[in-house]
Amino acid sequence: MAILNIVMDPDPVLRKKAVKLRKADAGIAKLADDMFETMMVAPGVGLAAPQIGKSIRLVVIHVPEDEEDGQEEVNLKLLNPEIIKASGEQVGAEGCLSMPGIAGNVTRAWSVTVKATDMENKPLRIKADGYLAVVLQHEIDHLDGIMFTDRIEDKKKDLWVVEE
Repeated sequence: MAILNIVMDPDPVLRKKAVKLRKADAGIAKLADDMFETMMVAPGVGLAAPQIGKSIRLVVIHVPEDEEDGQEEVNLKLLNPEIIKASGEQVGAEGCLSMPGIAGNVTRAWSVTVKATDMENKPLRIKADGYLAVVLQHEIDHLDGIMFTDRIEDKKKDLWVVEE
């Protein structure tokens, strides 16, 4: 596995709609493994292929266990993820590996259903709420050229600098 370079905003690849892939092959599986390792070292909870300069619909996610709110550890490598259902609303602080030093309050759906394909080309349907739903929405936004700051209406009030 290899640690990949993370592309920084305003690189144009972050604003492009990523291309759908027909299926996962050995090259895509290796890329997903490298992305996962890169995300863990960064450290982050999600990474989309555009963030490493590849305009393809591939994301990796690691949400750690949180006993306090009942969140189990989740590790995902998803090809062509798509939100097919969203409901409810939550507002929470987000940051991005491609925009270091910036955070902001973003309104997201509380619950989402995502369809995707795994690295063995098996179809998946993931129902998520709370924090995992936020991470899925954030990473899928990257595949559509949307940055988290685009979803912040009042940038003066809801966007701030984070000390590294």
